[in-house]
Amino acid sequence: MPHSDVGNGGEAPEGCGAGGNAAGGGPYQQQHQQLHQQQNQHQLPIRVFLLDDHEVVRRGLRDMLSAEPDLEVVGDASDARQALVRAPALRPHVAVLDIRLGGMDEGSDQEGIEVCRELRARMPDLACLMLTSFDDDEALFDAIMAGAAGYVLKQIKGSDLVSAIRTVASGKSMLDPGATARVMERLRAPHSRPGPPGLAHLSPRERQVLELIGEGLTNRQIAERLFLAEKTVKNRISSLLAKLGVGRRVQAAVIAERLRERADGQGPHDRADVPGPEEG
Repeated sequence: MPHSDVGNGGEAPEGCGAGGNAAGGGPYQQQHQQLHQQQNQHQLPIRVFLLDDHEVVRRGLRDMLSAEPDLEVVGDASDARQALVRAPALRPHVAVLDIRLGGMDEGSDQEGIEVCRELRARMPDLACLMLTSFDDDEALFDAIMAGAAGYVLKQIKGSDLVSAIRTVASGKSMLDPGATARVMERLRAPHSRPGPPGLAHLSPRERQVLELIGEGLTNRQIAERLFLAEKTVKNRISSLLAKLGVGRRVQAAVIAERLRERADGQGPHDRADVPGPEEG
């Protein structure tokens, strides 16, 4: 396994970047905003769960994170079975999951992503931060579609990882622009996967909101573009996420890009008609 600073608590200068696109609005975002406020008041630390098949990595992560006053490591696991049993009982806010776990059958090299998908199904408010030694576009794509809130390499500095955990705990996504660009490039390939069947159930307005999410607009910017109240936009986003069967805004952005590329390749008839300002 390549050398990793997270195993020995490596530090980086203050001000490291760990931000990303904000997650969708609605109760989920409000809950995490309240959580962030409570954490700032030292009333409720961020509860963290760790999954890694290397004991030295787990111990290093635990020691490093436990030194932060606003973080609490509530448990860990060395394999997928342990994680699926322990994590739901411990109710963490953030799960730091190694993508590739040892002792698996050949071909099952992304078991951590399956753990992410299963834990998110049981705990929709859980933020999963994927940790890996390999810069793999396929794994990055699968992690996003499994509902991961972020994806970082084990070579990351210790303070960067701490910042990433705080970022995803606040309800935001932790994907750097380079990683996002590679995912979008993959979606442009001829073998790109088809869009989810839920697309057919979106209203014209929801299709338009989805396209604007894909352009990276915030809720406020979407509201201004469509002449809608910001609360209305939040409700639209909650509705379209439910119809698409996804739980995170970044997943909707990936779907929007896939839809845009398909429409560009087949003609304007594939795009939803744009409603006028009077429609809401």
